[in-house]
Amino acid sequence: MKGWETISAIEKRIRRHLKKLEPYVPIVPVDVLAEKAGISPDKVIKLDGNENPYGCSPRVLQALARYPYYHIYPDPDQRELRKAVAKYIGTTPESIVLGAGSDELIDLILRLFLDPGDKVINCVPTFGMYPFNTGICGGEVTTILRDEDYEVDVPAVKAAIDKRTKVLFLASPNNPSGNITVPDDLRELVETGILVVVDEAYAEFSGFSVIPWVSRYENLIILRTFSKWAGLAGMRVGYGLFPPKIANHIMKIKPPYNINAAAQIAVMESLSDIEYLRGRVQAIVDERPRLFRLLRSIAFLEPFPSDANFILCRVLDNRAKQIYDSLAKQGIFIRYFDTPLLRDFIRISVGKPEHTDALIEALKKMG
Repeated sequence: MKGWETISAIEKRIRRHLKKLEPYVPIVPVDVLAEKAGISPDKVIKLDGNENPYGCSPRVLQALARYPYYHIYPDPDQRELRKAVAKYIGTTPESIVLGAGSDELIDLILRLFLDPGDKVINCVPTFGMYPFNTGICGGEVTTILRDEDYEVDVPAVKAAIDKRTKVLFLASPNNPSGNITVPDDLRELVETGILVVVDEAYAEFSGFSVIPWVSRYENLIILRTFSKWAGLAGMRVGYGLFPPKIANHIMKIKPPYNINAAAQIAVMESLSDIEYLRGRVQAIVDERPRLFRLLRSIAFLEPFPSDANFILCRVLDNRAKQIYDSLAKQGIFIRYFDTPLLRDFIRISVGKPEHTDALIEALKKMG
């Protein structure tokens, strides 16, 4: 009893704004999904995490097996990584910082810019890490609804900006809707002068990027990741393109060894095998319209056009959870949303053609 009383006393010292923080809801690992379906992990059709179904470059696996220095700390200054990434996107190493996924960079940006009570504008529905990290940092979220086509409501965003507004997050393509941010809308918002963070996690699938803008705007940051196009979701490597002065500050506050040795190897090998990976990306892009067309043939689904590697669908007969559960029993896993803005919606990652075939066959049987 005394022990429990001690824990309670300690809990009273937790920062007040963190006590009520709602946790981010991540996707479930393959082995757990397999156990849930009663099948082996290799039989799981995983279409819930927007991962690359083709996996990483074979060179990554080979290099990881050969590397002899896992007992040595990796380069804290990310020297070779920053050079390689800069070459890939056509910028300078001084503008690049890598993080343990884009998630860490979102957190570092907010740690750098937010004082308690400062505001972050979030255009919903979108990626849940923006409000989550804002809450961790003691900021306040200003929520702006997107329109019926999931475009950004530019007048509403501009009207919401006040002296406490520090950051605007915009995903392009947006997750979960899959549409890019209209360039003219984005330019208008950048020109307000507040810090605009454009999250281009799915840019390789869209063919559109505002990377060339960074040299013109000191208040623009772009985030990218190796999780999706390069098949390195398990390695957790993202990167940001910053104005160099901001990059210096991010480097100063990041954990020293935030990109581990294995992840550094994986990035370098991926960037040396670009043509192979672009071929895998193209396979996903080629499968996307086929998946969209087949989903549109399902009477109870309304799919939305996508520039990413996933497709958002409205379920027209109010049984999104039932569809999710039925597919899960067959070893097919999609993303089901149980939130006010996305109730009766599902999101389906673009997989291999055989994954599409199995999914559509299962959906057709639901009638």
